[in-house]
Amino acid sequence: MQSVTPPPAKNPLDLITAKLHVASNDFFLQLPNIIGGIVFVIIAWFAGKLIANGVRRAFHHKGLIDLGGVLASLTFGLVVAAAVLIACVIVFPSVKPATIISSLGIGSVAIGFAFKDILQNLLAGILLLINRPYRRGDQIVVKDFEGTVEHIQSRATLIKTYDGRRVIIPNSDVYTSPVTVNTAFPVRRDQFDIGIGYGDKPDRAMKVFAEAIAKVEGVKADPAPEVLPWGLDASSVTLRARWWSESKRTNIVHLRARVILAIWQAAADNGIDLPFPTQQILFHDQTEETDGDRTRQREGWPAGANPPRARRSERRHDDDRSADQA
Repeated sequence: MQSVTPPPAKNPLDLITAKLHVASNDFFLQLPNIIGGIVFVIIAWFAGKLIANGVRRAFHHKGLIDLGGVLASLTFGLVVAAAVLIACVIVFPSVKPATIISSLGIGSVAIGFAFKDILQNLLAGILLLINRPYRRGDQIVVKDFEGTVEHIQSRATLIKTYDGRRVIIPNSDVYTSPVTVNTAFPVRRDQFDIGIGYGDKPDRAMKVFAEAIAKVEGVKADPAPEVLPWGLDASSVTLRARWWSESKRTNIVHLRARVILAIWQAAADNGIDLPFPTQQILFHDQTEETDGDRTRQREGWPAGANPPRARRSERRHDDDRSADQA
């Protein structure tokens, strides 16, 4: 029986060298494909920039600046993504495009769940830019925020408040919430309540105030300003003054200040009382001689031989006597 001698063990260094040699050969064989894929991606990147700029300019000429910016970004991203996909096929010819697309399809489900809010804001932003309920420069109110629209991005709407702060509101919140566009129309109405004394005639005061408001610079003549009776309060008759002006916040604030001053001056010139709230307080001195005598005590009820409390007391006694007789 012959003995079998095992082959001599190979040096580990030789194995590593052999694998590196094979890897380097494969790399140099694939080097033209790698260079071709990189060059293709670079060309596609520049082509995507040119296409995106064309989309942006096309929408800019139509006045859709924000929509053009969002669509240009999406176009550039799609071009680069397609270029990377084609470059993978160039570098790895054995990989089929259908396999890559199917893998992306499976992964897109996970990506969709992971970036749900981002995709929701993106879709809401595109819908806002297409429907255009408000535009850049409009003054809007969203929830508790009010200001001027600076920019409508793919993810959020940027608002500059009147005190010089920036508020970033997600587009999904803007799209699903009530939005007040204060500058949707060239003019809008403002109002202010005035209280006059009960000794004054409301008709005369309404005429005086309406004439004073009409003379204020910035108040629109059509529709004309008006003053209406609006309430009978505890210490005054309430009149509501209404006028129309330009929609910008600056015009509204400064014009209201001028209108209030004009109303005050008109009231002073025409002797119209502008009362402040009054309250009547009755003090009861419990040490006086009449304390406890319902027929003589005056605080809080009418005087007389049979005051209301006495009558209630008498009725209660009469009811008690009727019950005893029964």
